Amino acid sequence: MALTLVYDGGCPFCRHFALASELTGGIPLLELRDGRADHDLRAALKARGLNLANGAVLLEGERAWHGAEAISELCRHLAPSGPLLQLLRGLFSEPNRARRLYPLLLLARRLALQWRGLPEDPDQARDLT
Repeated sequence: MALTLVYDGGCPFCRHFALASELTGGIPLLELRDGRADHDLRAALKARGLNLANGAVLLEGERAWHGAEAISELCRHLAPSGPLLQLLRGLFSEPNRARRLYPLLLLARRLALQWRGLPEDPDQARDLT
């Protein structure tokens, strides 16, 4: 079954990881969705308790993983051809390690979004207009 990674397209780290996973990660049928740009998708995920502000979402049919679990599950599927994905797979494919390290990814995301002048929660920008 195909996997869908919903990531924050406003974050350069998230976007780079998503594109690398698709292009060099060796995951056939991986679909990328920019959750920041797709309000309807974000709202549907939020209704399921999966807030993009708290991490990426990985979907497989009706099954969903969020945050550290999403990255861990995705990394377990990777067959990386590049050194960055090889490193990330080694770090994040084990769920307990992913849960311990994921806050560092969220911090990097937060800093990148601040640098770009974007809110952490994509819905904040929508509510302000």
